[in-house]
Amino acid sequence: MRKISVRSRVLCAVVGVALSGVASAASADTLDQILQTGIETQKIAQESQQRIDKLVDQTNDLHVKYKTVLKEIEGLRVYNRQLEKQISNQEKEMAELNDSIDRVTEVERQITPLMLRMVDALEQFIELDVPFQLDVRREGIERLRELMDRSDVAASEKFRNVLEAYQIESAYGRTFEAYEGTIDIEGQEQNVDFLQVGRIALLFQTRDGETSGAWNQATREWEILPDTYRSSITQGLRVARKQAAADRLLPLPIPAPEKAQ
Repeated sequence: MRKISVRSRVLCAVVGVALSGVASAASADTLDQILQTGIETQKIAQESQQRIDKLVDQTNDLHVKYKTVLKEIEGLRVYNRQLEKQISNQEKEMAELNDSIDRVTEVERQITPLMLRMVDALEQFIELDVPFQLDVRREGIERLRELMDRSDVAASEKFRNVLEAYQIESAYGRTFEAYEGTIDIEGQEQNVDFLQVGRIALLFQTRDGETSGAWNQATREWEILPDTYRSSITQGLRVARKQAAADRLLPLPIPAPEKAQ
């Protein structure tokens, strides 16, 4: 009976130790699980906090952008109000400009016929005038007529050219000039030197100096002059060309002025 009791106690001790080991192992596993859960919970909490911080930053950024947009909108409103004023003023200026254009157009319609009549009158005057520099003056009239036909030239510029042509013609009356040209003498075309004394006299002399002549405005013909005028015309040509000084009077055939009727 004793042997059985001892074995029983030993067996109980072994069983107790085994059960105690099992309990310890179970407790360790539970603790690990708790620790792991805590770590994961903390990690999740950190991630959540990071997301919250990120959302807060994004919200702050959006708020700043929102305030910036509000300022831009207010600035645009101010700009639009100013722009509306400018547009209103520009519309008024355009209306005034259109009125001015209409008036200019009306003036152009009136001034164009006037300019054409002025060109016609100038051409007629040249053809009836003393025939000095006739080719040059006719070319000037031709240029004026071409200018009148151009649509890309303003009426003011056309009118300026017409007035300039009149001024040039007026200046010819104060001209003392020598130039070269040709003339028909007894059926032969000869090279001559012309001496223009304003509109008072137009003289010529052949290159050899043998023949001199003058334009008769009354008969509108060239007339051969006596040899007594030869040296005076030669000297006049030299003076006009700045080859001699005008230190003495030159006896030239100047026609007497016509009596007023």
